[in-house]
Amino acid sequence: MFRLSKKQTGDHYETQACRFLERQGLKTVEKNARFKGGELDLIMREQSCLVFVEVKYRNQTTYGGAAASISPRKQQRMLKAAYLWLAKNGLSATHTEFRFDAVTFEGDVNSVNWMKNIVFEG
Repeated sequence: MFRLSKKQTGDHYETQACRFLERQGLKTVEKNARFKGGELDLIMREQSCLVFVEVKYRNQTTYGGAAASISPRKQQRMLKAAYLWLAKNGLSATHTEFRFDAVTFEGDVNSVNWMKNIVFEG
């Protein structure tokens, strides 16, 4: 049986999430923006709002599922990466409308769940 690597699986679900969000009316700005200490899977735009999207896939929900895997530590890395991305692009975090969303998959590509404006702790 053919198995995808962890990176190939991640790339596949990020592509599916991007397509799903585009069908919902969002526009792709950038994919896989990497910074020291953090990464942004997708950066989208919904009207005037930038949307930083975390994509998660879990084959099983045994340990809480895909959404539960977005830990407070992961959220802090996303926040740091978003600030770095804004600065790199000449944007101010205080004058730019943005939010953090998550698109999760559990089991297969048809189990898409879009969570808007996920809450950051701490």
